[in-house]
Amino acid sequence: MNKKVYDLINDQINKELYSAYLYMQIADFYADEGLNGYENYYLIQAQEERDHALIFRKYLLENSEKPELLAIDQPDKHYESGDYMTPLKDALAHEEYVTALIHKIYEVAEQENDYRAKQFLKWFIDEQMEEEDNANDMIAKMNVFGVDRSGLFALNSEYATRAYALPSPLAAE
Repeated sequence: MNKKVYDLINDQINKELYSAYLYMQIADFYADEGLNGYENYYLIQAQEERDHALIFRKYLLENSEKPELLAIDQPDKHYESGDYMTPLKDALAHEEYVTALIHKIYEVAEQENDYRAKQFLKWFIDEQMEEEDNANDMIAKMNVFGVDRSGLFALNSEYATRAYALPSPLAAE
């Protein structure tokens, strides 16, 4: 495996685990606010991000490379009680950041003619498009429906029904 591609993929494991930490922090905020549906949504997001780290780890191992686990930074976000929009906007900004990281890995894989890595990364490119769409949708719904208690209750109830699904690259095991 190309060293540049390896370094970026190995670092992405860390970034995905940080994402899980960030989403657990957002889940904790919503739990403190009594919004168990939003808490559920972000706990599942945290699980998905952990799974993404495992997918990157698995890819390295399948390519005879040893993952090097790095220290995970503590999220630095702090939310004010009653401000339900800021965590949603932070989540969107974070997903856009992760998309840029995935694109960078793909770009380097392309420069280095690492066709296997490019094929592997296509799943993540699609996944990030979905993650950004979901984050934008949550913001739009909060703007329209979250301004009153009954609308917020309905949204919270909707997110309480979200169920975890194992990502397809892990389900194939």
